[in-house]
Amino acid sequence: MGISLPDPSRPWWAAMGRAAMGHTGSMRNFDDLSEREMLALAITLEEEDERVYADYAEGLREDFPASAAVFDGMREEESGHRRRLIELYRQQFGDHIPLIRRQDVKGFVQRKSVWLARPLRLETVRKQASTMEVESRQFYLKAAARASDARIRQLLDDLAQEEYSHEDRAEQLEKTLLPPDAKQAEEQARRRLFVLQIVQPGLAGLMDGSVSTLAPVFAAALATRNSWAAFVVGMAASIGAGISMGFAEALSDDGSLTGRGHPWVRGVITGIMTALGGVGHTLPFLVHDFRAAMGAAVIVVVVELAAISWIRHRFMDTPIWSAALQVGLGGALVFLTGVLIGSS
Repeated sequence: MGISLPDPSRPWWAAMGRAAMGHTGSMRNFDDLSEREMLALAITLEEEDERVYADYAEGLREDFPASAAVFDGMREEESGHRRRLIELYRQQFGDHIPLIRRQDVKGFVQRKSVWLARPLRLETVRKQASTMEVESRQFYLKAAARASDARIRQLLDDLAQEEYSHEDRAEQLEKTLLPPDAKQAEEQARRRLFVLQIVQPGLAGLMDGSVSTLAPVFAAALATRNSWAAFVVGMAASIGAGISMGFAEALSDDGSLTGRGHPWVRGVITGIMTALGGVGHTLPFLVHDFRAAMGAAVIVVVVELAAISWIRHRFMDTPIWSAALQVGLGGALVFLTGVLIGSS
């Protein structure tokens, strides 16, 4: 029994690189495919698109039911295409359909598996669906140009024309299934998800970092009358609070029941915003002159508290004066605590 040895003229890392990237040398050029293989590839592509649209519909159904119905309609369109291709294939070549996938043929763009993500982002899904239609249209146009059999050429050309109108079909489905009130409801749902998954953890971190670090920073500043000492304490408190808050948020829940998204994404957002909230009024203490640094730090604190009040008003529907009172009172109490401790 013969044993295949590696080619000594080729470096081992080149072979490993090709293997890691999936370039095993078995990919076919599109122009080398026979009509039988082109039909088999078309069937596989339609089946894949059908399943992707089904996954889009399922992933959107809970938060965006009207858009899910649109993708259900597009899935049915792809299912119809696949049935017509299979019927013609059986008439021409028999029952066995060879497995030829997009990754087996050069020229296809690898798709990002956005349908596996949860929660699905509506704009990302619609953008990829549009790209899928353009890719399918180009495939059928090129395949029809290469086909010599009249019936195969006719079907491929018909499917290419239908892909042209498929975008119009999607628009018709959207108009039928996404009336203005449904679109408004979906926009509200998308806004709620954005607030729940991005704004809330970010705001919690910003509030904690901006308010909780006031006491140690200003206590250190007034106790030492040294800008550098206040800067060191402020940076340590800010970074430590960011790490602590980030882990606390990431470990609080996995988001499966609350809809708050991936826990580690929330943790990163909370941790970064916590650190930034403390660093903001710490940076002025890089100024060597203590009085100037204190004045700048106080101004930064006022700006931070005003920004937090505006975010609460903008995204949490809190009345602006109520938000300003709540945030301002909490910040003032912590600030006074630092002043009293530092002056004692």
